[in-house]
Amino acid sequence: MAVRGWGAIASAIGIAAGAGAAQLGLGYGLGIVTWSPSVGLAGEATWIASLTWATWIGATSTVLGAVCAQALGAGRAPSPVAEDAPSRASAFATALWRTAVALAAGVGALVTVALVAVPARDATRADTFSPQTIAAGYAVVGVVVGLVIAVWALVSRAGATNVVATLAWLWLIAVLAVVHGALSGRGLTAAQLGVWEMTADSERFWFRNYFYWPGAALALGSALVIGALAAWPSARRSENRVGAAISGGVGPLLVAAAYFLAAPRLAGIRGEQLSAHLMAPYAVIAGLAGSVLVTALVQRAQPSPAPQPGPAAVAPERDEPAPSPAAAQGDSAARTDQPAPVYSPSGPAQSSGSPARGTASVTTAVRSTEAGTAEAAKAGPRRPARRPH
Repeated sequence: MAVRGWGAIASAIGIAAGAGAAQLGLGYGLGIVTWSPSVGLAGEATWIASLTWATWIGATSTVLGAVCAQALGAGRAPSPVAEDAPSRASAFATALWRTAVALAAGVGALVTVALVAVPARDATRADTFSPQTIAAGYAVVGVVVGLVIAVWALVSRAGATNVVATLAWLWLIAVLAVVHGALSGRGLTAAQLGVWEMTADSERFWFRNYFYWPGAALALGSALVIGALAAWPSARRSENRVGAAISGGVGPLLVAAAYFLAAPRLAGIRGEQLSAHLMAPYAVIAGLAGSVLVTALVQRAQPSPAPQPGPAAVAPERDEPAPSPAAAQGDSAARTDQPAPVYSPSGPAQSSGSPARGTASVTTAVRSTEAGTAEAAKAGPRRPARRPH
């Protein structure tokens, strides 16, 4: 049990650290995350985008470490209590174990703090003398947020699936945005979290110069689809349907938290960033709508369970009326008319209506005499015979 527990802790720490290092390596390599000196409005936008990515990477690395440790089988809670122990003790032990795995993943994700703080020393800010401290603080806050989400993801499989799918989708969008910028001649520029400005040069796709509706449609549509697809397997298995119903908002909630922490006042940011900040809360609602809709449809399509047969109904005993005095007398008379048993020394007792074995011949002779007497009565009186003289 101890080896199994330490294996889970080690797996969570290693996976979280590897996930954080891999994401930051990809971000630094493609220019998605950059800590360049802040010059003008473009430099401010790059600084806010990098802080958003640092928060997001710290949170998702923690969730990935905990979820992957559980998926590999090491994060299953050991049995600290006996099978016949109360359910409350078992539930408390399971919750405590999941919290320990999430904490281990958070410890592993702290590697992102160092990987963010060291490059951030190249940034120059007029409002602070230590930009690396601010960048590292955002990474720490991301780890704390990810710790809370990781505990929930260990309980709800649909929530864990939503976080992983959202993570993969946002990195795909970021890579496509960087490739599109390089092909269009703009070079490697910092990409916004979850935003692809595919038609940024056309003013007809902007509403009042701060709302980019293609990006908004992409964010809302992806949150809706990912929320529905991630909740589908758990809803079909009738596995924690409450968790499946609200799982659609987990991934978009991490995005919204990263945007809110990076720029809580929405002052001095560019239009594309303002559009992303404004659409992040609505993406949470869209994700929730997708998961709730799928869960409701699956629950409605499944047949309702057949009612369990209850205990057999016992018919109440009926009170029969007491017999009347006349009926009682008739029954006693019928019992009196029956012949009484006659004791026979040569055999078992016999009733008086049946002849005894020893008197069978006498009875036959009596009957023959009676038959002869009846025939003589019918023939009339006989004349005496005359004697010869």
